[in-house]
Amino acid sequence: MFAVFKTGGKQYKVTLGDVLLIEKLSANEGDKIRFNEVLALSDKAQTIGTPTISGACVEGEILAQTKGKKTINFVKRRRKHSSQRKKGHRQNLTLLKVLQIKSDQKTSPNPSASFEVIGKSIAKDSNPKLMKTKIKTSVSEQKSKTEPVTKKSAEKKAPKQTDTKSTPTTKSKDAGSSKKQAKNTVVEKKKSSSTKKKSANTRPSGNKTKS
Repeated sequence: MFAVFKTGGKQYKVTLGDVLLIEKLSANEGDKIRFNEVLALSDKAQTIGTPTISGACVEGEILAQTKGKKTINFVKRRRKHSSQRKKGHRQNLTLLKVLQIKSDQKTSPNPSASFEVIGKSIAKDSNPKLMKTKIKTSVSEQKSKTEPVTKKSAEKKAPKQTDTKSTPTTKSKDAGSSKKQAKNTVVEKKKSSSTKKKSANTRPSGNKTKS
């Protein structure tokens, strides 16, 4: 059994269980959809609509909302213009799986619509078991985040109580002061020696000239 239905300005020939790409539909992933514009049916006898078959429909489920292959449009104007434009495009598509083909379905409340949503997908967060597990995991994550912070703070506070840092600082200060004192003594010795030499040079000589 096959059917030919119309959606997105295109016609598709499908059988039960077929998976096909169609133009994007305004529905969510997992929703069940019914197509009302059936152009032809073939079970035991082939029937063709004028233009559609009343009471016939195709039901399917949306597997995913995807995009088609990338196409590149290149436009170039020759002779005196030297302008060119390169543009890419990916068409939005819907991946559909055919579940049922019916020929005696009651008319929908809006028969002019090309498709209608029968059943919506159940949100995963609405399951109470999943909500409980999420709450538990969030609490455990908060505990794991708080524990390492407290350990680090305790490690930082511990060195402040001990006087280990004070001893090296005092030693370094004493060493620096001793070095300065040694330098000062050396400078003083040099100054004293230089003054002695100057005084020796300025003394008058003891030899007197004879008249």
